[in-house]
Formats: sequence, structure tokens, C-alpha cells
Amino acid sequence: MKVKFRNMIALLIGCAMILATTGLSGCGTSIAERRTDTSSTLYVGVVSSAFPTSFMPWLSRDGVATTVASFIYNTLFSFDEETGEYLPLIGKDWCYTDYDGNELRTADGKIDYNAVEACYENSKEKYMVVKVTLHDNMTWSDGEPVTVNDIYYTFDIATDNTLSNHAGAMAWTADLQHKSEGGVLKQQGMFTYDNNDYWDPYPITEAEKDTVIYLRVNKVLGAVATLFTSILILPEHIWKPLVSVDEKLNNSDPTGEILYQYENPIGCGAWELDTEKSGRQMIVLHNRKGDYHLKAEDGSDLYKVDTVKLMLYMDENTAIYALLKGYVDMLDYSMNSNYMRLFEDEENIIVQNIAGTSTQTLVMNVNPQTQYVTPAREILKNIEVRKAIALAINQEEIIDKVLNGAGVSASAGLMLESQTELYNPAANILAGDYENRLAQANEILDRLYPKKDKEGYRLSEGERISFEILANPGELELVSFLQIQFQKIGIDVQYKAEGSMAEDTYLFDGDFDMTFQATIFNVSNVDIMYQSHFVTTYRSSNYGRLANEELSDKISEMRLTLNQNRKYDLIKEIQEIIAELYYKVPVYASNVISVARTDRFIGYVAGPGETVFNLDTLENLEEVV
Repeated sequence: MKVKFRNMIALLIGCAMILATTGLSGCGTSIAERRTDTSSTLYVGVVSSAFPTSFMPWLSRDGVATTVASFIYNTLFSFDEETGEYLPLIGKDWCYTDYDGNELRTADGKIDYNAVEACYENSKEKYMVVKVTLHDNMTWSDGEPVTVNDIYYTFDIATDNTLSNHAGAMAWTADLQHKSEGGVLKQQGMFTYDNNDYWDPYPITEAEKDTVIYLRVNKVLGAVATLFTSILILPEHIWKPLVSVDEKLNNSDPTGEILYQYENPIGCGAWELDTEKSGRQMIVLHNRKGDYHLKAEDGSDLYKVDTVKLMLYMDENTAIYALLKGYVDMLDYSMNSNYMRLFEDEENIIVQNIAGTSTQTLVMNVNPQTQYVTPAREILKNIEVRKAIALAINQEEIIDKVLNGAGVSASAGLMLESQTELYNPAANILAGDYENRLAQANEILDRLYPKKDKEGYRLSEGERISFEILANPGELELVSFLQIQFQKIGIDVQYKAEGSMAEDTYLFDGDFDMTFQATIFNVSNVDIMYQSHFVTTYRSSNYGRLANEELSDKISEMRLTLNQNRKYDLIKEIQEIIAELYYKVPVYASNVISVARTDRFIGYVAGPGETVFNLDTLENLEEVV
């Protein structure tokens, strides 16, 4: 199943012929433009069937639209996983306050979590108060100032599905105690100088009227996470006149002015879309430079590159060949580890092999809806069967053979060891000698299903026990290795293609046996993601519809405690429960492999889970003289 090195060479030779004969272009620009370009322009290869021309401001699944949106727009803050701090973007500063708006800070200006706990733990009120202060020198790309009214409008419409038609926005604002419906305020949970409709509960001076907003959030320490880092802020002056119950913000069939704004976005991020030069095969972004409020430490422009050009390629092989031949400076995605050897002898190319932040898991359907119950899924309800399957997975072999060593084994608690404050080694119950694990797995199954067919597969009521693994073509090799490993315990698995709409077709409804799913848990997202992965059973990441009272109660306790140390302890306890349910079983934690050329730019950087195409790189790049 593995792609051989010599076969890759043949594929890339074919790509050379494709490029030579098609001359792929975007808006009249040659795909080889980079070779003669002396400007400060970064060329980035993107693999996709087509580029979008419509850019919905919130996180879209429309290919590269998500990346483009994150360049054009900003969230309030970004989250630094290494420090656990929220870093300034639109927001300059934030803190918890007491009910009167007095800041709860330590002497050195940090969040005083002891004071937060003392203030709110025994209060009869069901909310906490968060104060956010914006930078005072921000503008939208059309020159209009960015103010707290834009924050208020964005969060307000995010709670109003009648206007937004965006289910994700409802989840992002689930912990904000604010609600509108059809444009009518139902519960006020945000307060600015201009939005104190009922009373004046918090101190905001006239000088702060454009920069200070107070939020009422549920008594959950992680309540601010999605508000701060998931919601791209919208310009009120653009969208408020356009959006209505009849013309929703997230519009699958936009017309008129809404369509125009989708195609000509006005953002407050560091980059602006060049609509005249962008098209189906190339997207051009220009650095706003002096118009962007964040600066480098020396006061210069934060991002050094003048222009970013995203270049379309129809498949990975063609994109890799384009990089080798100097048509692009980098690729925007994590590359398959099978390709790493192609770059070993290339002087002007660097390969970044960076630790990942996600764990690939094998999800088992433990609670299908009645209409989707099958004999195979009935078998998976037995936790002993799931335990045997989990014990039979040899992560080390998969990492060696499928990832070519570019990864590490992951804990059954699904928290990576690099998460030092949260990781619980006691949850790593699937480690140890593989032969001993196999013996334990077979002992379990010998007791439950002792009969086998002539090929050694176990039987249930005379039929071979066989499960389908719902997966995409890129996971075929992984399925083939699991077939070999599960054969050692007499369990048969087969590949089933998931198609393009797997969540709506199979996963949300629980119509599958097993599937693969990546999980990322960290201190900023556990309040939301633990619920989504292990509690909520309707259209959530809990694909196998797990319903476990002990786990649900522990997650609820973790969310509601205001003692930070206790919260971390509960996260560790939750890992042990997750491990012993054998529901989402770790397969590996893969590295992120990305490549870039160094003949025009140097200074590429990548943090955990990142490719070299990231905003830190754009801060550090220097042109080669």
C-alpha cells in the first residue's frame, strides 16, 4: 500500500509534463512568475480543486477560505499554547472584574485567580464579569475605525441564529450570557458606553467609550476561550445595514450587496484581498503595513512580506514538483511523510518536521440510534471487546511504517505528554510490551467469542465478526495495517469510503462501525471540546454517541470549578476515565511536515502543530540579498 520512492519520481516527472503543457495560471499570471519576480512577494502552493471567490467572514469549510479569512480578519486574541496566555490582536488587554467592575489582578497585573474564586465561588449570581480593552488605533481596511461597537455587534449576531444562520456561532457564544432573537435583545450580557440600555452597571468613561466592553459569561474559567479566539470580528457598519431575517449573514445563495461583501471583504487584519488580481487559480493578499495597528518590537511593520500569492495546484504531486522547480516558495499544508526523501539532497529547500498537537483516534460506535443498530455495532457496545481491540493496536509499528517515524505514540487519555500541566501518565494504559497486550486481548476474546472460522477470524452466532472502518482514501494504508494487527486477535476490519459529506451522511447520526477522528485538547478548549467529544449526542464531535454518566458528571465539575488547580486535577481524572472507556482509542500523534525554499526568503519558523506557512513566519521572513 505504501507509495514507493521510485514511483514518486515517476509521478513528479508526469507533473513536469502537466506544468509544461498546461501552463497553469491565475488571472493571466504564469505559474512560473516567481522565477522572475524581484518584489517582496511570497508564493504559496495550495492543493485544492478550485479556489473560492466568496469569503464568508466566519470560519468556512470552503477550502482555503479559512486561511484567507484569518489573514483578512482578526479575533480578539490569539492563544499561546506554550504559555497558556491570550495574546493581543484586536484586544489589547483583558481581565476578570468583580460585580462592580473592579479588576481582579495580582500586583504584577496578571489574572488573580484566587481573587476570582473568592469573588464568584459562593455568589448567588450565575455569571462572571470580564473586561476587555481594545487597541485605540485600529481601522478596517476601508479606513473606518474599529470600536467596541463592532465587538458588540459580532457577538450579538452570533447569539441570534435567526439573523446569522450559523450554528457554529451559537456554540462559540454558548458561555456568553447574552441573547438576541430576530434582532431583538432578549438578555443583555454585554455592556459598552453606548449599550447600557437598562442601567449603567460598569465604569466606562467617555474616553473609553470606543475601547472598553464588559462581558457576562458563565461561571466557567474557559468561557472566554471561544469568544476570544474563534470569532472573527465583523465590521458593524458593513453588515448591520445588510443582514435581516430574510437576508441572513451566512447565506448559501447570496445576492446583491451581501454577495459583493463576500467577494470584497472588509477586515481589520494585517492583510487585504486584491480582488482584481485574485481568481479561481490564484489569491493575492497585500500587507496593510502602516494601516495595521500591531507593530514589531522595533516599531517597524509586523509582517515583512509585501504580498502573499496563493497558487492553486490540483494534486499534491504537482504542488511538490512546483516547489522543487522554484515555482513557489512553500506549500501551505502538512506533507505526507512518504515525500520527505525527495528533499534530502536539495540545497535550497528546508524540511520542517515539527511535533503535532493532535491525536489520531479510532472511534467506535458505542450507542447507535435505533435505526442504525447492527449485529456488529451491538458487539462494540461491550467494553471488553473495545478493550481487546485497543490492546491490539501497535502504535509504534504504525508510526514506523505509515508515518515513516514522523510521529509519537499517544496516551489513551488523549492528552499529549507535551501538555505538561495537564498530562496524566496514569492514563497511558495502552503502553508496555505489545506481545503481552496481544495475549491479554486474545484472553478476553477467547472468553467472549471462542469459535473461529478456518481463516482464524472469530465468530458470533456463526458469522464472522467484521467491522467497517469509515475513512478517506488517504487513510487506506492505515486501515491496511490495522487489518494486519487486528487479525492477530481474530477480528476482521474492512475499509469503507466516507465520501465528501461524512458528518452529515454517517457520523452525526451514528451510522458507522468505526472511523478515524483527530482530537486536540488543551487548557483553552477543554471546557468546550470535552463536552463536544464525550457528552453532547446531537450533531457534535461525539460521533459514537457515548453516554457515560460518570464522565459527564466529571466534565461538568471540571467546567464549573473556579479553582484553577482543582480544574487541572479534574482534567487529569477525566483522562483516566476516557482511557478506560476504550471509545476513542489512540492510533498515533503525527508530526507536521512542511517544506519551503530558501533561495528568496529565510527565517521560516513553525511551532507545535504548525506548517511553515503561518503568521510567525511572516513576521520573521527576510529576503535573501
